Amino acid sequence: MRFDPIRMPRGGAPHLSLPRRPMAAALPHACTTLAATALTMTVAASVLVAQAVMAWPLLPLSLALFLPVAGFVVWRIDDHPHDRFGPANIVTAARGGMAALIGASAWEYGALTPADSHLQWALAATVLLALSLDGIDGFLARRTGLASRFGERFDMEVDAYLILMLCALAFASGKAGVFVFAIGLMRYAFVAAAAFDPRLARPLPPSLRRKTVCVLQIALLCLVLLPPVVPPLSQALAALALAALALALLAWSFAVDVRILVRVRA
Repeated sequence: MRFDPIRMPRGGAPHLSLPRRPMAAALPHACTTLAATALTMTVAASVLVAQAVMAWPLLPLSLALFLPVAGFVVWRIDDHPHDRFGPANIVTAARGGMAALIGASAWEYGALTPADSHLQWALAATVLLALSLDGIDGFLARRTGLASRFGERFDMEVDAYLILMLCALAFASGKAGVFVFAIGLMRYAFVAAAAFDPRLARPLPPSLRRKTVCVLQIALLCLVLLPPVVPPLSQALAALALAALALALLAWSFAVDVRILVRVRA
């Protein structure tokens, strides 16, 4: 048996054909998508500032909050083996832009008066739009044949980021105490724990339970932010109860995932 199967051609060294990195094809399209999303955010924020609905920090803050979304795409694009970024990931990137705008709105949300209820309803509508798009990206990925580990992880991280931004809004509005951040930070605590216990870094199988709990988090936090739910009336107590329920559901879901990962053999 020959140790080296490569035959040397006459007159020179062998020509090695190196496989193309998956990101070489998908990265330009991904960067174009991110740039288009940032441009759309800039236009939306500029309109709000021009109409004196929000102050000028909304624009730079929303773009700054979009940087983690863009950074994740560039960092993990190797897990996307397709030549195209795909419509599903475009939708997810748009949801990431919505999350950044929602988080930036927390800058002045606490100072809004009852007369600004139209803006509060607009923010709630934006949350509902992001929530409805959450069910579209997975369908598009399967329909176009562009599903990947990257797409699944991207969708999950944008969901977690949106929940964190909603927690910031709930706190800024005075409708929930600092405990509400326990909901938004639980995903990141899980990631931090995986750095110390490699078992928690293993991939999890798809779970309807996990997705359902995530959707409930967003829906319940959106309900907390609705203008009729104002402190210190009984509606505020209902909002806090909903937040507590959301935290309990999320803690249960993470506990199930941790148990699965710990019990599976390496």
